Amino acid sequence: MGYYLADGIYPRWPVFLKTLSCPIGDRRVLFAAKQEYARKDVDRAFGVLQSRWAIVKGPARFRFKEVIADVMYACIIMHNMIVEEEVGHVTDWVDDEAGSSSSTATPPVTRGLPLGFGEVLQRHTSMRNQQDYTQLMNDMIEEVWNRNHR
Repeated sequence: MGYYLADGIYPRWPVFLKTLSCPIGDRRVLFAAKQEYARKDVDRAFGVLQSRWAIVKGPARFRFKEVIADVMYACIIMHNMIVEEEVGHVTDWVDDEAGSSSSTATPPVTRGLPLGFGEVLQRHTSMRNQQDYTQLMNDMIEEVWNRNHR
């Protein structure tokens, strides 16, 4: 299950990776700083996309992940094309044919609801699990610490 970077107003659910309001200890202070920095970048980027395309504003919970990714890529590409046209120069594209893990082919789009009603209810319940939230936070704090101290 994915998660959203969030601030303190959101509930303690494992779908929201919240900042720590009063971090104690080096690991938590580092995590809070990194999370807040990333959250602000994402807020700015989505603000730009939402101001141009209404599809980005709408709910995405019942869409397939692949469809959401395609919509986001399309909006980002169109945004970059508009910026290029407005500024009058070409964006520096990175040619990544060396086989980056981020450049994968998208499978064909499947339409309709991805899950049965029982599975939707089960996922909805798991999205609110407090123990999973605590585990996610602890795992992410350790991951950020390990990446910055190798």
